[in-house]
Parts: sequence; C-alpha cells; structure tokens
Amino acid sequence: MKKEKRKGSRRRRIIWVLFSVAFLITAVSIIVLTASVKKIEEEFAGLREEMISTYGENRVISRNSFDRTLAVTCENGTFVGKKQDRVRAYKGIPYAKPPVGDLRWKRPVPAPADDKVYEAFWFGKSGIQTEAETERASFYPQGEDCLTLNIWTSDSTAGSGKPVMVFFPGGGYGWGGTADPIYDGHNFVSNHDDVVLVTVNYRIGIMGFIDFSEVDGGEEFRESGNLGLLDQICALKWIRKNIKGFGGDPDQVTIFGESAGGSSVSLLPLISEAKGLFRRVIAQSGSVAFTFSRDECRDFTKKLLEKTGARSMKDLMALSEEALMKVNKSLNDYNNFPERDGVILPEDPYEAYLSGAASGVDMMIGSNADETRYWIGEVGGYWIYTLAGSLLYKSTVARFAQEDRHYADDFIRLQSGKKIWKRTQFMNELLFRIPAVVQAAAHAETGGNTYMYYWTKASAIPHYGACHAVELSYVFGNLDDTIFTGERADPILAQTVQDMWVAFAKTGNPSVTGHTWKLYEMAERNTMFLGDEIREVSDPMPEERKLIEPLLSYRINGYAGLYDDAVKYMKREILYGLRIFLILQAVIFAVYLIIRHLKKGKITGVYDP
Repeated sequence: MKKEKRKGSRRRRIIWVLFSVAFLITAVSIIVLTASVKKIEEEFAGLREEMISTYGENRVISRNSFDRTLAVTCENGTFVGKKQDRVRAYKGIPYAKPPVGDLRWKRPVPAPADDKVYEAFWFGKSGIQTEAETERASFYPQGEDCLTLNIWTSDSTAGSGKPVMVFFPGGGYGWGGTADPIYDGHNFVSNHDDVVLVTVNYRIGIMGFIDFSEVDGGEEFRESGNLGLLDQICALKWIRKNIKGFGGDPDQVTIFGESAGGSSVSLLPLISEAKGLFRRVIAQSGSVAFTFSRDECRDFTKKLLEKTGARSMKDLMALSEEALMKVNKSLNDYNNFPERDGVILPEDPYEAYLSGAASGVDMMIGSNADETRYWIGEVGGYWIYTLAGSLLYKSTVARFAQEDRHYADDFIRLQSGKKIWKRTQFMNELLFRIPAVVQAAAHAETGGNTYMYYWTKASAIPHYGACHAVELSYVFGNLDDTIFTGERADPILAQTVQDMWVAFAKTGNPSVTGHTWKLYEMAERNTMFLGDEIREVSDPMPEERKLIEPLLSYRINGYAGLYDDAVKYMKREILYGLRIFLILQAVIFAVYLIIRHLKKGKITGVYDP
C-alpha cells in the first residue's frame, strides 16, 4: 500500500513539474513576444517620426518673392527648388491630376496647364501602403494623391542638354516611394554633374494594380490592372515636355529601377504607348517575371470585395480614402503585380521580347547573388528563415508537374553547403537570375544592345550575403545608408558602379576606365561580376541555368500566394507529423501492454517464468 502511495505521489510530482515547466515556458514566451511587439512598435514610432519630420506641403508662391535662379517654368506651373552646394533639387512636382474622386482607378490624366509659381521643396505623398521597416517611404504621409516626381540637376553646364536618368523605386508593387532616403539624388548628381536625375512616384498595391473586369461596372475600368505602369508613362511624357528647363535632353532618357522598379523598366519597352519616351533601360533585380495572369489578379479583387462588403464599382468608388487605407492593412501582402492582360501588357512578355517588341532600346540587366536572403529580416531572423525558406522551396516544387520535379532535385545536388542555402539558391535562380538571363538573351537575339551584371558584394549583416537591394546605397552614392549594407558602403566600388551606370546612360555602353564590358550574346553570355573583385565571366553557372529555364513556364513570380502555399504545406506537414506521432504512440503503448502482460505471465505459451 505504501509502495502504491509513493508511486502515486511520484506521479503527482512529475505531473506538477511538467505543468510548472509548461506554464513557465508559456509565460516566458508571452513576455518575450510582448517585448518584441513593443520593440517593433517603438522602432516604427521612431521611423514614423523621422520620416514625418521631412514632410511638408508645397505652396503657391507670390510672383515677387522667389529666387528666379532656382525657378523653372513648366507646362503646369513654375517650380522653385532648393540649392545645396552645386546641386539644385525640385521635389514633389505633380505630373498628373490627383487620381481621386471620379479619377480613382482610372488611367492618369496629365497635369493641366498652370501659370502659378509653386514651391518644390518637399516630396509628394507616398502611395497607400502598410508600414514596413525596410520601406521607409511607408512611414511618410500617404494618400491617393501621390503622382509626383523629383529632379536633381547641377549648376554645372546648366541648360546644355544632359542625359536624363529616371528612377522608379521598388517595393513589390505594393510598397515604397521616392521619399525613402536611400533614393535621395543629391550625392549621385554631385558626383556626376553631367546628368539629370529624376525619381518618380506611381500608384501601388490596392490603387495601382487590381482587376475589376468581373465586378459590376468594371467595364469602365479596363486598365486598372496596370495603372502604376500607365502612371510611369505619364511621368515620362511630362519629362519629355519639360526636362529641358532643368538642363536635360528629352531625347537622351534612360529609365532604371530596382525590384518592382526593375520589373517596370523591363515591361515599359513592351507597351506601345511608351515608345520613344526613353532610349535605355537598367533593370536591377527585376524582370518580366514579376507579372500576374488575369486569374491571379482577380484573387486580390475578391479579397477586396470581401473585406469591404462592396458588390459593385459604385460601392468601391464610394469608399473614403481612410477606409481604403484601413482595409489595405490586411490586404497589402496580397497585392498584385502588373497584369498580363493582353491590352496594355502582352500575355507572354518573353515571347514579346523574342519578337522584337523592345527593339531599339539598349538594355543593362542583372541580379544579386543572394537575392532571397533579404527576407531573413522580413520573416524575423535566420532561424525562422530556415523554416520558412524550406517551406517556400517545398511548396514551390509541389507546384511543378511530377515529371519536372527532377530539375529541382538535380539543381540541389549541384549545390554545396547547408540545405537551407541550397534551397535559397534555387529560389534566387528561379525568381531573379534566370528570368533576367532569358529576358537578356531574347533581347540580344533580336539585335538589342544588351549587357548583363551579377552583383556579388555582400552585406555586413550576418547571413544576408549579396541580398536583394544591397546595391542601392552604392548606385545612389548614399554610402551611410546602411539599411541593407549593414555598414558604410565601399566608396571605391560605389564610384565605379555609378560611373558604369552613367556611362551606359550616356553612350549605351557601361564600360569605364579599367573595366571593359562585352555585349551579352548567346555564344558567350558575358556577365560582369560586381563585388570585391570586378571581372567578366562567360556563361556563369550554366548547369543551373539549364535546369531552371524549363521551369519558367510555370510563371513562379514570388507573389504572396506562394507564402499561402507554404503555410498550407506546413499545415500538411504538421498533420502528417501528428499522424506519425499518434501511430508511434499507439505502437509504443501496445508494446508497453504486451511487455506488462508478459511480465505478469498473462500470455501463456509465450512466457514461462
């Protein structure tokens, strides 16, 4: 009896210890989570305060109270900028009517003629988006009225017809804006006073890329799937008409961008309305791969209707700006990419390049060696990324037909190192490098002047490598902006890269003293590696290229649905693991019962004490 009591007491102590440990773990987890949330909120508050401090509204100026040496007369007004050292900056110039009221979700209308004088001191509002730590423009005041551009030009050789470089910011077509400090053009133009730099805001996310074709009344909004691209074209038309006043040559325009911006400048050559508005393209970490089919676009529309309770375009048009900003918080992760609608964009952009749709345009395009490591920070750190990255890889491969999955297996066998980095490299190639390679090859095959680069200079942030966006501080010469680099950018590499970008804008050839670029042609596929060592490589990683190329037909584009698929895959894995666990528990319990009965001699003929 005492023995049984001792056993019962021991069991209770064990249960109590287990309960206490579980309670302690839960309590600690809640405390850590609460502290993390509080820290994020404090960081966001700091970023918000920092960005709002740079905001102002450009006002009308009395005709007798401005510095005429800083004034430029355009079709839609005279704009007065500010001067720092030798660089003049003009910020927040509207290039279109505010897309509000009846103009919501409609193609942009050029800014009307105006003879007033305006300040051009402050950036215009960012497009509607949710706040994100890596997109500092998201902490800047937002609104529907966001169609503005900014110009930096130097007093040196003013009015001489300098090449114009027009930058479209990235952000997955759902975030970003020109107010982000990393895009400030002062250092770039200070270093290269023989060019004019322009940065352009365009509609993004819920306001810029959404298909209303199946919504009641949607026939009046046929172009809504590509409004952001139409905004960019409207800005280029404004630049063509007005850039001379800022010292630029309207016939010598180069468009460039990173991520969604790199995708934008890859798509614009395929749009007939954009013909003649630029001569050259620099696509950084973006290609025609970042597009959606009509079906993919409509999923976002369904989510919008569900969240708002709207049943028609009339209902959607009646929503306030505040209501749209609020609903966007839960939808931003699902924002669309440009729509392959067959109206503005071709249904097969690769085929369009092969047919010569971009003929006459010089192109420089490239990607970074470790693009998708950027998302280590986005998902919450390295350890979470090891799980999320593996799930993303598995769910992506699950989308391939059974007979094509060997391409992924063969690719992984070619890689070395940890499993997570092998899988990361697969996603790098599938989403970034190989789409850029195929786009470059198609352009080169049809006679397009084409150059390719591969960025290898790593971030100082642990595990990030040469991640997505790491080159931005170098390209703009904002060396102290360490959000992606982790430390001050290498000034020598930055100067070289800027010289290459400017050389391309001037001549169509990025070669500079000490570094000669060869054209990207099918025979050699010459690619310039940009990093601690700058060197040209012929057809880098050909085996990987051959394994990924057949998979581009699946149109994997990095959209939010991939992450949903990853979550679904994780649930399936958990359920599968749970089933295995329960089966093992049942087996263990059965074995336990058998042993117990054997010891007590209950199973005769098997055990005889």
